Amino acid sequence: MGTRPEAVKMAPVITALRQRPWARVSVLSTGQHRDMIAPMLEIFGITPDLALDVMRPGQSLAELTARLLQGLDPLLAREAPALLLAQGDTTTVLATAMAAFYRRIPFGHVEAGLRTGDMAYPFPEEFNRVTAARIAALHFAPSAGARENLLREGIPPDRVHVTGNPVMDALLQVAARPDLPPGHPAAPGARMILLTIHRRENTGAALEGICRAVAALHDRFGDVEFVYPMHPNPALRAVVRPLLGALPRVHLIEAVDYPRMAALLRQCSLVLTDSGGLQEEAPALGKPVFVLRAETERPELVEAGFARLVGHATQAILDGVSDFLTDPRPGGGFARGASPYGDGQAATRIADLCGSFLGVEACTAG
Repeated sequence: MGTRPEAVKMAPVITALRQRPWARVSVLSTGQHRDMIAPMLEIFGITPDLALDVMRPGQSLAELTARLLQGLDPLLAREAPALLLAQGDTTTVLATAMAAFYRRIPFGHVEAGLRTGDMAYPFPEEFNRVTAARIAALHFAPSAGARENLLREGIPPDRVHVTGNPVMDALLQVAARPDLPPGHPAAPGARMILLTIHRRENTGAALEGICRAVAALHDRFGDVEFVYPMHPNPALRAVVRPLLGALPRVHLIEAVDYPRMAALLRQCSLVLTDSGGLQEEAPALGKPVFVLRAETERPELVEAGFARLVGHATQAILDGVSDFLTDPRPGGGFARGASPYGDGQAATRIADLCGSFLGVEACTAG
């Protein structure tokens, strides 16, 4: 794993595998989010066994990929794992799949089969996950729709398994903790909107458009407060602070750990995000989501009414959120109910399937 979202989603899988008597689990942190991943893993009682240091200021995707491959290859040669797992669609996942292929090590892809159908959007994630799928020996799909995507691409059906998404395991475990920290102080009766923005396509002019919509909503609705845990990327902060920093009910806070994010999700009335993980997590806690993207690789949420796409255009965001805030129906017209991404038992199913693949235990997962 290399990024903070990967740590969240892989932590339940690591825990489930470590409970199996046949498994010796080594956790490798590639360092893609070096300062953010260790605190996240500590929440789940996990410490990386191996680590790389690949990040350099201003490096290109090609340079990052090359550093990852150069770092991974000797470690894989030394460790010689029977199975290598990675989650999602980051550069870490692409390089891990390639390194496994070069060493003829079976690769298992957690959260497999997400697609927008546009190789350039999101960039480079769609390319990363499509390429990883061509290499994977095991595909752990979070939903039936993700499985269908893989089958359409010619992946053999016996290699594709619908497990649910382990992010549900992590969220439900953390949200149920009695020591969950408080969310964010808000005025009595205020409606809180949780805002997160970090994706490559939402920089520059796109980010300015989002911020203008937030500013307009702030001025239009006096009972609404925004909480924005800011990504550490300086380029994002350089746009956000001048446009939102002076607004009294827009709270720009530092990035929060996972328990605090769970608390914010429980507290908020609405989520505005370009995050893939929050698209899944918010509906699990009964929170509607406006997705600040033109497309999503999680169409099940939109089709079922848990989320709506609004993109980054100022007027579209302003109109959509205004309609929600003035809608008299419970939940503002969004769906509520069981998540299409599972019941919080994905990690157990993944561990079962790994054992079956390796021939060391019978599998009860589908």
